[in-house]
Amino acid sequence: MPVFTRSLHALAIAALAATTGGARAQGVVNALCSTDAPWCEAAAAAFTRQTGIKVNQAHKGTGEIGAQLRAEAQNPKTDIWWGGTGDPFLQAAEAGLLDAYRPAYINDLHEWAVRQYAMSGNQVGGFYTSTIGFGYNTELLKKKGLPEPKCW
Repeated sequence: MPVFTRSLHALAIAALAATTGGARAQGVVNALCSTDAPWCEAAAAAFTRQTGIKVNQAHKGTGEIGAQLRAEAQNPKTDIWWGGTGDPFLQAAEAGLLDAYRPAYINDLHEWAVRQYAMSGNQVGGFYTSTIGFGYNTELLKKKGLPEPKCW
């Protein structure tokens, strides 16, 4: 699988471009974003600049978004949800809250991302992974005679 080098902005723009025809026809996309607020806003602004389509975007945690999507299940108002960790997206897919979508750039993604699309019935796709961080107790390590971790 080729190394995936697209920026988050490009990914968000591509994801936003996948919205339903109805949203495009109205010239407005209703988006929910559960990643860092500055990334959410930058991606929405870049999408609007590129397409002329306005983005009504809310920045919320994944649990709050999941609750909103469940509440909207019979009358969806959200066109796209992006950003955040994979598990809430997979749970939403299992609950039937997401529509299938297979991006044109699917073959440019890492194998794990392609597998995630396939496992979720093309409802969820990952684009990047990152380390959030890890911590350790220095006093406990000293007490047990263990070295401080240097890597995962």
